[in-house]
Amino acid sequence: MSNKENEVKTNINWYPGHMAKTRRQIENDLKMIDIVIELLDSRIPISSQNPDIAKIIKGKKKIIVLNKCDLADENQNQLWQKHFENNEIPAVLVDSNSGKGIEQCIRKIEEIMNTDLSKQAEKGRIGRKIRAMVLGIPNVGKSSFINRISKRTTAGVGNKPGVTKQKQWIRINDKIELLDTPGVLWPKFESEQIALNLAFTGTIKEDILERTEIAYHLTKFLIENYQTNLCERYKVPQETIKEMLKQDKPENENIYEIMLTIGKKRGCILSGGRIDEEKTARILLDEFKNGIIGKITIETI
Repeated sequence: MSNKENEVKTNINWYPGHMAKTRRQIENDLKMIDIVIELLDSRIPISSQNPDIAKIIKGKKKIIVLNKCDLADENQNQLWQKHFENNEIPAVLVDSNSGKGIEQCIRKIEEIMNTDLSKQAEKGRIGRKIRAMVLGIPNVGKSSFINRISKRTTAGVGNKPGVTKQKQWIRINDKIELLDTPGVLWPKFESEQIALNLAFTGTIKEDILERTEIAYHLTKFLIENYQTNLCERYKVPQETIKEMLKQDKPENENIYEIMLTIGKKRGCILSGGRIDEEKTARILLDEFKNGIIGKITIETI
């Protein structure tokens, strides 16, 4: 870790070539849809949102699902939900693995569409189902959400962009049906911080940003925002962290040394006593992604 590496210096050019085809397919599918369910990662609600979605859905009704809420800071979950609702965007907190928030999501969809259904009933169109579609970037949990809300037990939906299949509708209840295939939109790296946030949560892989670099920035974030979680998980006393940060060295070297200390605590030692920084990075990133370090929100209100 050189002295000048205070920020990520990677030039990011990642953008899947089949995005245009997939986007056209989504836009075509949306012609049949009444309401869009946009899934976001509760830990990074802004970075996990495709900035083009407003243009793509063209004014259709929308509900935000803050998924993976079980992995995020509970106080921040409430603040983010309030933030979206203050901007007149209905939002619900969901954990697709446990099913938490799924029933609330269904009720909210019915509530949003109630006025439209009443108008249709006045015109004699009684019994028409609400048609919904799930949109989101990779790895926000679209397949798990669809399986949970439709009470399916098998993971029959995958993130396979550009694959043409016959349109299938899943019955959610007497009022709602869901388009089977989730709409996969890709994130846009409008800043290097967004790229880092997506890397922390595993949305982009290590061929985009180098794993040790990602883990270094995650360690820095945790020291600044969730130091107690970090110290408790890796048995590093807070006094030790404070002393290391006070060393007469560039800040990034001190943080890198703290990261290696975590590696030593976890037995990531090579021959000659050197710390295996690659293994250390993998442990930090995996344990963050799986919520083992604690309930952590990267993008805070």
